[in-house]
Amino acid sequence: MSPPAYSRVLLKLSGEALMGDQGYGVDPAVVTRIADEVAEIRDIGVQVAIVIGGGNIFRGMAGSARGMDRATADYMGMLATVMNGLALQDGLEHHGVPTRVLTAIEMRSVAEPFIRRRAIRHLEKGRVVVFAAGTGNPYFTTDTAAALRAMEVKADVILKATKVDGIYTADPKQDPSATRYDRITYLQVLEQGLKVMDATAISLCMDNKMPIVVLDLNERGNMRRAIMGEHVGSLVTV
Repeated sequence: MSPPAYSRVLLKLSGEALMGDQGYGVDPAVVTRIADEVAEIRDIGVQVAIVIGGGNIFRGMAGSARGMDRATADYMGMLATVMNGLALQDGLEHHGVPTRVLTAIEMRSVAEPFIRRRAIRHLEKGRVVVFAAGTGNPYFTTDTAAALRAMEVKADVILKATKVDGIYTADPKQDPSATRYDRITYLQVLEQGLKVMDATAISLCMDNKMPIVVLDLNERGNMRRAIMGEHVGSLVTV
């Protein structure tokens, strides 16, 4: 078998990915399926870090839009990502995968504080590392947290797992004529306002030449295929 194309990856998951068809919260069946795929890529020797959102429980932007103080709403959203991180840790450990949740907001009784060198050491020891609480700062999304953590742990690529099979010229659900990009540059994403990751995250990846693969989370085996170097979804690069 050929070696993986990437040896250390950062997987970006939305909080909504965990709720399945429930409309809210965490669906244990979805967590089990994601954990199964992560365990599979870890078993081929790939080091895996994960950044997870919290939109299935609370979204800071939504709270702010309803009149809540934006910083307070964002902190609540960060706490939601910790809950999702713990759920994912539980799912992974049921698959026999040693996992550590590192959080940007200290809560030592449930997770380790984020320390960059400790995170890298966990990865080197074959543990899956789940980064929770975003960057620890309001006004920054978990997309930006994913880009930042990918740089900090020196990941080879960001795998952005979504509900669609790549980046399109328009929303394929609303525009049947939308076409998919196999490959696109960071500048094109920014200039066309494509909803891949927010502009701060894309700019950070562009400055540091961090490739992003956007793929369909619901297609079984996509993560493994992308890591093995097969063409899956859309690639954002220079």
